[in-house]
Order: sequence, then structure tokens, then C-alpha cells
Amino acid sequence: MSGDSVRNGAPARSEASTRTATVRTTHADAALVAAALAPDETDSMTTRVDGDAIECVVERPTAGGLRSTVDDHVVNLRIADRLVERARDHLAADDGGRRSDTNGDTTNT
Repeated sequence: MSGDSVRNGAPARSEASTRTATVRTTHADAALVAAALAPDETDSMTTRVDGDAIECVVERPTAGGLRSTVDDHVVNLRIADRLVERARDHLAADDGGRRSDTNGDTTNT
């Protein structure tokens, strides 16, 4: 034997193996939602925006860690999406007073 342990006829997972999950969601403003998520991302996450979609790939060494990270990401994603929607609704309901667009520039209309 090569020194690797074998269980049920299959080699055991090495310490370096990882578990991976991909979360793909669509949003009215995916870039803005992804930007809101960025401060909470860890080194185990890779996020990209593709049109109206956000795709986040999470790699963790354990299933429990993977589950926790994906759960945190989904909670943060829902909050960021709600904030963006509410901001857009607020701006749309504005009666022509002070308005701010999504890049932070403020104008008077």
C-alpha cells in the first residue's frame, strides 16, 4: 500500500482536498449587489458578475465549513439585494427633490 488509508474500497480524502459549492443568483443590479457583498467575502470565496447574475464559488476543507460559509453568503446576499431594491424604490418615489444615483454622485433635479 502507498500509505493512504482506504475505506470501503476507496481511498480516504487527503487533508488537502476541498468541498466546493457554487451559488448563482440573478439581480436587477448584480454589480451593485456584488459590491455590497465584497467586504464580507473570505479567502475561500471567489465572486464574479456576469450580466444580471452573481456567481460565487466557495471552497472549504470540510462540509460543515462549506455549509456555514454558503449560509452566511446567502444571508448577506438577501440583505444586499433588499437594500438595493429599497434604494431604487426610494429614488423612484422621489418627488424631484434631492436625488442620488448608485455611484454616489448627488444632484438636484
